Amino acid sequence: MFLTNFFQHQGLPFAWSWTISQVVIIFVFQLVLALSVAAFILADRKIWAAVQMRRGPNVVGAFGLLQTIADALKFFFKEVIIPSGANKVLFVLGPLITATLAFAAWAVIPVSAGWVVSNINVGILYLFAISSLGVYGVIVSGWASNSKYAFLSALRAAAQMVSYEVSIGFVLITVLLFAGSLNLSAIVEAQRHGWFLFSILLPMGVVFFVSTLAETQRPPFDLLEAESELVAGFMVEYSSTPFLLFFLGEYMNVIMLSGLFAVLFLGGWLPPLYIWPFTAVPGVIWFLLKLILVFFMNSMVKAFVPRYRYDQLMRLGWKVFLPLSLVWVALTAAWVTFIGGPHGIP
Repeated sequence: MFLTNFFQHQGLPFAWSWTISQVVIIFVFQLVLALSVAAFILADRKIWAAVQMRRGPNVVGAFGLLQTIADALKFFFKEVIIPSGANKVLFVLGPLITATLAFAAWAVIPVSAGWVVSNINVGILYLFAISSLGVYGVIVSGWASNSKYAFLSALRAAAQMVSYEVSIGFVLITVLLFAGSLNLSAIVEAQRHGWFLFSILLPMGVVFFVSTLAETQRPPFDLLEAESELVAGFMVEYSSTPFLLFFLGEYMNVIMLSGLFAVLFLGGWLPPLYIWPFTAVPGVIWFLLKLILVFFMNSMVKAFVPRYRYDQLMRLGWKVFLPLSLVWVALTAAWVTFIGGPHGIP
């Protein structure tokens, strides 16, 4: 609103002032997200190295802080090679779809009270739609590469993503039943008297965390990149900037789902205790701290849990998580009806 008023004072009509202010906000927000990916990639590599008693990146810049920037510049200046038998249009479109959807998902994630790009009342449905469309980037890339290894990996990745999206969907249903709203900001406010993770929704928090690992193809569920079977996954034919877009999309989704976990189960920007000095800390700092905590757990799992077999992965999704989440939807509905939601009001 501040930017809108500023542009109006410059003599622009309200429609133009509002449009320009929204473009500026979105541009700055996406720029901060893109730069934060470099920091999270470095943190991921440092955590993995520490678990294995290695130093990790430590040469480029102080303590290796510029290593990710150097890697990104190296990819930018490499030649883009498109296989002669590939569908050139779809080959380039695949990574663009993946990266664009990864950025678009952040539109409804609130980082503090009133700090959200689009505070729509159907934020969860929007995330459903974005996650469903994400499969297309994988399928298009694997098929357009004209490689049997890439195509097989794309089919495996699509099956994995669809399988765990079902569990994530039911987890989100339990949360919206408990909060009584599809708006993510309202879900955060519903946790003012207690985080959802420390309630009847605790098992759903565990299911959501594990499902996000499978949804983003993170270890121990990185079956699409099994080197001994599929060379390197559906992006095996990609190089330079298109490969960088896949890498950017993957980490953007990891960070987004870590933030979504903080919003759904850890109270988002709300402090853990409503006493000083906790209340003196800005809400965006609490959100970032919770996001970093979930990302740290994500990285630790990547570091020390061995890779699943593909049949174990699918069995966990369809025979364990799906029945459990279905039962918990019914239990949550009964709890809200007869006992009450987070405020104890049926």
